[in-house]
Amino acid sequence: MTIETNFLNCAAEKLAELCPRIETCLGKLTADQIWMRGTENQNAVGNLVLHLNGNVRQWILSGVGGQPNVRHRDEEFAARGGMEPQALGRLLREAVDQALAIIRSLPPERLAEEITVQGYDGTVLKAIFHVVEHFSGHTAQIIFITKMLTGEDLGFYSHLSGSPHSNAGKTA
Repeated sequence: MTIETNFLNCAAEKLAELCPRIETCLGKLTADQIWMRGTENQNAVGNLVLHLNGNVRQWILSGVGGQPNVRHRDEEFAARGGMEPQALGRLLREAVDQALAIIRSLPPERLAEEITVQGYDGTVLKAIFHVVEHFSGHTAQIIFITKMLTGEDLGFYSHLSGSPHSNAGKTA
C-alpha cells in the first residue's frame, strides 16, 4: 500500500468513525437541547452539524468531487432551530456518505492536484486533511456539549476499560 492510498484510507476511516458519534449525540439530545446556546457567541449543536454538513459539501463534494458549490455558510450559524435531531443526522450522514464515496474512489495521483476552495488555494490532499481535522474538532465539541447536557458517559472508548493503556474513568 502506498502512502497516498494509506492517507485516503485513513481519512475515510476517520470520517466514517466520527459521523456515527455525532449521530449518537443527536439521539441523546432533545430538539431544545440541540438548539440551546449558552450565549450568543456560542454555537448550538445544531449549528455545528449544519456547519459540518456545509464544510464537507463545499470542500469534498464540490472542491474535490466537482459538484456545484451551494453552501450558505452564514446561514449555518444563524439558524436557531427548525430541524429536528433525526433530520440533522440524516443531512450530515448524506454528506459524509457522499464524501466517503469520493475519497474511497479517488485516484491517489489526484492528491497533488491544485484546487481552490472557499478562496483558499491548496491541494486535494490539503482539502481532505482540512475536512477530517475540522470534522474531528467539531465532533469533540458536540461530544462535550452532549456529556454536559446529559451527564452520560457516551462509551466510545469503553472497549479500553481494564486495558493497561486506558485512563480509568476517562471515556469519551
